[in-house]
Amino acid sequence: MALGGCSQLCKCILILVNIVLGLIGFAIMALGLWVRFSAQTRGIFNVDLHTTSFAIVVTLLIVLGALMMVISAFGNFGACKESKGVLTVFVVLLSFLLTFTIAAGTLAIMKSEEVGKLLSDAYTTTYAQYVDKGGDPSMAIMLQFFHNMFGCCGILGSIEPVVRDTCPKKGFLDSFSVPACPAVIASKDYRSPAFMGGFFGILALMLFALVCSLVLRKGISSSSGPPYILMSSTTFQQEMPHAEPNY
Repeated sequence: MALGGCSQLCKCILILVNIVLGLIGFAIMALGLWVRFSAQTRGIFNVDLHTTSFAIVVTLLIVLGALMMVISAFGNFGACKESKGVLTVFVVLLSFLLTFTIAAGTLAIMKSEEVGKLLSDAYTTTYAQYVDKGGDPSMAIMLQFFHNMFGCCGILGSIEPVVRDTCPKKGFLDSFSVPACPAVIASKDYRSPAFMGGFFGILALMLFALVCSLVLRKGISSSSGPPYILMSSTTFQQEMPHAEPNY
């Protein structure tokens, strides 16, 4: 099936974009699965204090990553096979994912303080369980993740005596200015350029894929030839001009 130049370009772009979306989805799902089922981290989900929200977030990561991989597979298959039906399914699924992403990102931006409080509660719970279990390795990994991400140390900051081994390694003088984690996490601005850049980058990628899929779908329709007309021999004979008899 011969496609026009614009449609052919959109086909190539759509394949590349879906590969990127699929890799992003795989990374998100792998992170969620690692946190949920890894031998080093699954102990967190046995905690009774304030872990419901944390478990929901991890589950959403797994579902979102899997959904992105499925959608990218539909997009690549539809583009490679130039199938209008598969591309239609891809457009519907991508529109749903796009709507969900916009809603989730907008909610996170508007509820920035609540996101900070949620993460702060998750940190406090992990810290408490680490102390209660006498230095559980799964809790230590999560504490180290929080400490490196937010540049903080424990609940006492520079004088933290319990989880000092999981805190960022700093110089002698810098170690006296390390803040406590709960306050830093709760006051973090989650509308920072890094977060906003990642959010709008993924959003733009999905919008681009949606536009390219619509252009390709239209190009496939335009390149399709007119339907074949089946004519019976009777019809053909009726439409043939009658020959004049020879006398």
